[in-house]
Amino acid sequence: MSAILLLVLGLGGMALGYFLYSRFIAKVIYKVDENFRTPANEFEDGVDFVPTNKFVLWGHHFTSVAGAAPIVGPAIAVIWGWLPAFLWVTIGTIFFAGVHDFGAIWASVRNKAKSIGTLTGEVVGTRARSIFTIVIFLVLLMVNAVFGVVIARLLINNPGSVVPVWGAIAVALVIGQLIYRGKMSLPLVSLVGVVALYFLIYIGPSVPVSLPEQVGGLSDNAAWILILFGYAAIASLLPVWVLLQPRDYINGLQLFVGLIALYAAVLIGNPTVVAPMINQDVPAGTPSMIPLLFVTIACGAISGFHGLVASGTTSKQLRREPDARFVGYFGATGEGALALAAIIAATAGFASLADWQAVYTSFGQGGVLAFVNGGATILSQGTGLDAEVAGTMLTVMAALFAGTTMDTGLRLQRYIFQEWGEIYNVKWMSKAAPATLLSVGTCLLLAFGAGGADGSGGLLIWPLFGTSNQLLAGLTLLVVTVMLVRRGTPTIYTVVPLIFLLVMTLYALLIQLKGFYTKGDWFLLTLDLVVLVAAILVSLECIASLRRLKQERQQSGAS
Repeated sequence: MSAILLLVLGLGGMALGYFLYSRFIAKVIYKVDENFRTPANEFEDGVDFVPTNKFVLWGHHFTSVAGAAPIVGPAIAVIWGWLPAFLWVTIGTIFFAGVHDFGAIWASVRNKAKSIGTLTGEVVGTRARSIFTIVIFLVLLMVNAVFGVVIARLLINNPGSVVPVWGAIAVALVIGQLIYRGKMSLPLVSLVGVVALYFLIYIGPSVPVSLPEQVGGLSDNAAWILILFGYAAIASLLPVWVLLQPRDYINGLQLFVGLIALYAAVLIGNPTVVAPMINQDVPAGTPSMIPLLFVTIACGAISGFHGLVASGTTSKQLRREPDARFVGYFGATGEGALALAAIIAATAGFASLADWQAVYTSFGQGGVLAFVNGGATILSQGTGLDAEVAGTMLTVMAALFAGTTMDTGLRLQRYIFQEWGEIYNVKWMSKAAPATLLSVGTCLLLAFGAGGADGSGGLLIWPLFGTSNQLLAGLTLLVVTVMLVRRGTPTIYTVVPLIFLLVMTLYALLIQLKGFYTKGDWFLLTLDLVVLVAAILVSLECIASLRRLKQERQQSGAS
């Protein structure tokens, strides 16, 4: 089958979702108000609360949520065949992710830009907040610890990507100054930034950079992880306009240029999808597609991490409430387009079915390498681009997005510690610097405490990321639904996605629980139980809150 068909149907459906469905959600469900004073304007401080152009803010939001996950998940899930992955990414983007991301921004903006965890305490109750923050903290810990490993391995496997990955930081610093200090035209700055970034990508293979195999007694992998966390700690403390915003914005433009190039190569080269539509001959040990498909593909269909970004950093920068539709829903659409590209690269970037099967020998295979290698093949065959440059471009794309997600994730983890400091009256913890040190310390404790000198301990709890992340998305939709009930607004458009997510995620958690018990993996078994119990308790608290609202309305109607 031609990959062009997947491209046209997928992008066409997502475009209709943004132009039609999101407009309905904005007008009828969330009822966004042009005259509502957003927290960015009310609490402007030049550090975290910064009223921002919606295109720049979209770049921040999109690249913060579009890490390696929308590449890894779909490129693994195609082991069940391209059709299930394609349907879940397309339908999930339109009816799940867009509503979720848009809703999380709206809910936070309507409540002084409070995070979804803090908001849970006010909308549902303090017990729900305490339990919910445990899940949030675990998700952030997983994302930060694992993405450090992912970026380190990408830099080691492709030394030509080191210069463009780190050079992008310098480009972003300059762009931030040009936009906010120099007041230069955004289109001009954007053009300069994209040209500079792609120039670095072009010269990257000519100046490969590798660390020695041993650095101060540590492996090169461990050294890169320490360097990355050192950078992320500094980035999380800087005002958002200095580095976070411009880096995310220019990376967003870089991604779209990369996606346009990849999609153009598909249209020109017309590659054939060699993977089966539904794989009837999956490798031994591959888990059941239902429910595991819906937690393997999280980012790219719907992701709870998006709610953390939406209510953690994005809501503090929203200049106008109607911008939430563009930033949130279209941000989810952009990530859906990335997930679609990963599906095409991982199914049409191989010469034959036998070559594809040689990669997908067991569940968990594929991932970033399938995307990079398959995408580079499509690019070189469709456009004539040098295969090494194409591979570097896609590697840099993956590394930059993992990096921006890590930047934002560490800042969000810092917010969690600061909120805990305020809630429990631990004054030193409520300050930015100590909270950042705690955030980095917990990540490194997991990385090196569980992974040894290599620093890859984050991978130990990664099997729980998919379920924890999707659970977080369902619980975020629960909080948004409670807000809609209080406003007397129709809730079916959030209730259907949240019921589906909670059912599939709880089912997957139970399957994983059995698997961990069979393997004797007591650490993951314990964490699985913690997440499972937390999910049930928060759900019960939300149901109780909805019942109280219903009773209050009945009593008010009777009187």
